[in-house]
Amino acid sequence: MVKSEVQLALEGLAEESVDTRGVVSVDERDRRIDELSEIMKVYNEATANLQESHDVLCNEVTRLQRELVSTNVQLQRSKRLAALGEMAAGIAHEIRNPLGAITLYLDMLKEDLPSGEMNHDIVLKTIDAVSGLGGIVDDVLDFSGDMRLAFKPVSLWKAIDRAVESHRAGVEGSRVEIEFEGRDKTGDVKVNGDVQSLGRVFLNLFRNAVDAVVVSQGRKEQEGFGKVVLSVSLGDGVAVLRVADSGLGIEEESIERIFNPFFTTRSAGTGLGLAIVHRIVDGHDGMISVYNDDGAVFEVSLPLSDADGGSNEHKTTFRSEE
Repeated sequence: MVKSEVQLALEGLAEESVDTRGVVSVDERDRRIDELSEIMKVYNEATANLQESHDVLCNEVTRLQRELVSTNVQLQRSKRLAALGEMAAGIAHEIRNPLGAITLYLDMLKEDLPSGEMNHDIVLKTIDAVSGLGGIVDDVLDFSGDMRLAFKPVSLWKAIDRAVESHRAGVEGSRVEIEFEGRDKTGDVKVNGDVQSLGRVFLNLFRNAVDAVVVSQGRKEQEGFGKVVLSVSLGDGVAVLRVADSGLGIEEESIERIFNPFFTTRSAGTGLGLAIVHRIVDGHDGMISVYNDDGAVFEVSLPLSDADGGSNEHKTTFRSEE
């Protein structure tokens, strides 16, 4: 068995602490004991440092494994969405042409029928229904078609302000307070992205948060105001937008499906809004997640703008991978 350095040091002390007559010198013994104490102290410190390093490495490995699992889940989901997007695009194109013909014939029929007659009203209702179907087809094509993104530095807070302002009418008259957090800490933070597409993402998340608060107030019969909080924080090369509401939250079984196309918990709508949001965030090399914390919380992570502020055009298309 290989002897440790501590064992060798102890044997050396035993040998060196005995004089030629085999008698241990008291001074020499005390000195060697002090040296041994120092060696043991250094040894214990080294052992503690090694154990600490081992624990840190184990925690880092565990964290990386979790990230790898999450990344693989995101990758598989993107592949499934790509295949579904191609199929949905084909169906939408097949439906669009007949809808156009139906709309044309209904317009002609509307002109031939006197206004005020029952048949005229029926035609108007049919036109509205066909128009709704056309909106669904447009959403499907938005979800599945080519997405061109003109990348440039985008002021995150300015984009958020525009989204809030564009939905001002949906907030006025409701008992919803809007709060902003993190503006002083982050300053005029810029992300690398397409201003129009990001504006659509922020508007969709903000509108959904407001609607969630309004619905919860009706169900809870709450008094006072509900709240939507928009906050921004900085991470490792990314900016994180957090949209939190004081609503009822999202059912746990729905959280896993919330970004799936055509999934919705509402009585109306195509269920494509959040799917399109997810696709846009993917196109920006970002990440989006959702969880419950009192109400629902959506977090969007986007890469910070490059220092040179360059602008590039990217084209994102759904393609199934072999």
